[in-house]
Amino acid sequence: MAVPSPGYSITLCVETAVGRTSTSDLVASAAATGAAITALDVVESTPHTVMIDVSADTRDVAHADEVAAALGALDGVEVHKVSDRTFLLHLGGKLESTPKVPLRNRDDLSRAYTPGVARVCMAIAENKADARRLTIKRNTVAVVTDGTAVLGLGDIGPEAAMPVMEGKAVLFKQFAGVDAWPVALDTKDTEEIISICKAIAPAYGGINLEDISAPRCFEIEARLREELDIPVFHDDQHGTGIVTLAALKNALKVVGRKLEDQRIVVSGVGAAGNAIIRLLQVAGAKNIIACGRNGAIGPNSTVDTEHKVWLQANTNPEGFEGTLKEAVAGSDVFIGVSAPNVLDGADIQAMNKDALVFAMANPDPEVDPAEALKYAAVVATGRSDYPNQINNVLAFPGIFRGLLDAEATDIDENIMVAAADAIASCIPEEELHPGYVVPSVFDPEVAKKVAEAVAAVSS
Repeated sequence: MAVPSPGYSITLCVETAVGRTSTSDLVASAAATGAAITALDVVESTPHTVMIDVSADTRDVAHADEVAAALGALDGVEVHKVSDRTFLLHLGGKLESTPKVPLRNRDDLSRAYTPGVARVCMAIAENKADARRLTIKRNTVAVVTDGTAVLGLGDIGPEAAMPVMEGKAVLFKQFAGVDAWPVALDTKDTEEIISICKAIAPAYGGINLEDISAPRCFEIEARLREELDIPVFHDDQHGTGIVTLAALKNALKVVGRKLEDQRIVVSGVGAAGNAIIRLLQVAGAKNIIACGRNGAIGPNSTVDTEHKVWLQANTNPEGFEGTLKEAVAGSDVFIGVSAPNVLDGADIQAMNKDALVFAMANPDPEVDPAEALKYAAVVATGRSDYPNQINNVLAFPGIFRGLLDAEATDIDENIMVAAADAIASCIPEEELHPGYVVPSVFDPEVAKKVAEAVAAVSS
């Protein structure tokens, strides 16, 4: 059964008769449903009644209704309102535009706007490179999506993708001081997306492509990297690859092995899987078997997209052909970016000694982490409620901070490896252990170290 989560946090406005046990009865009744009480606040009191806000984490919407019904069933208790705290947080969006300069008088206005601003405009007209120095381009990234591959939700459209894009922009600012803005496009046409990104590029120092479905995302990124003079980064591909490489490097230190000696099976050959494989090879991996829905991509597999053609030509040196389960047997590392519950404990037991398992499908991993831990030396997931969370927020804020600081015009795989090394280095070797191969997303050193490493390689 799922456990209560802050993602389903509620506040119930409850009126109850005054009494010594009134609050304790509320707590006991809510707890009996399995809710996790997080706060109890008296908001109004009279000689006979008291109004209390009861805040709790629940499992899902149905569980929230169950909590409200349980409190409402108590004698002398009336539930006036149930507020979903996640929806409240999103009211009006999560971003705002705030000026950096004060406009206190006419002199300020004359410099920030007309007539003084004309001098700055003409300076940029004479030298477009000055836009990086004299406009928001210096510190601003466009977070571009078409809403076709949002989290685990799929093709939900640009409007529905906006809360995720806003969240991404908040993370950019919170962790690296980068100003980011959502650009949600009401088109799925590859050429139109490329054209729009090229048209808006003058205002931005970089473009972060987000939640665009494969295989279109490959062409969009490749074309924009070729045709623009600002860095273009597809986080679903490269952010995942960078953090995965960082975690794998540390996990290999825990078990005392080298990347080039590992037999690695990757489940999932979409955007993330493809990027992970390419980056692992740049870092030194020699034996990677890529598995799609029909099993391993081998010399006799039917491949129908350009990136699968590349995988067929550049992976699986032993020519293995078979199912995912057959590929996992006798392997050293499993990396999953595919679908839930495609493996079980017996499959992990069939791997080599001190196996490393990165089951990153969200919200349900490729294998139950508790089962995997019975046999693997290190287990990582994409979830925050298990150790070793592979979270892209460890990568993209610091990467763009470094790219912007270096006034970079592109990003390549050497920069990505440098970012992975920086993330891995945030955990001193003497502190590494099976439950701690990835730093916390709240470690303030991560974005700083990544930015420094990226800037050094980009310069």
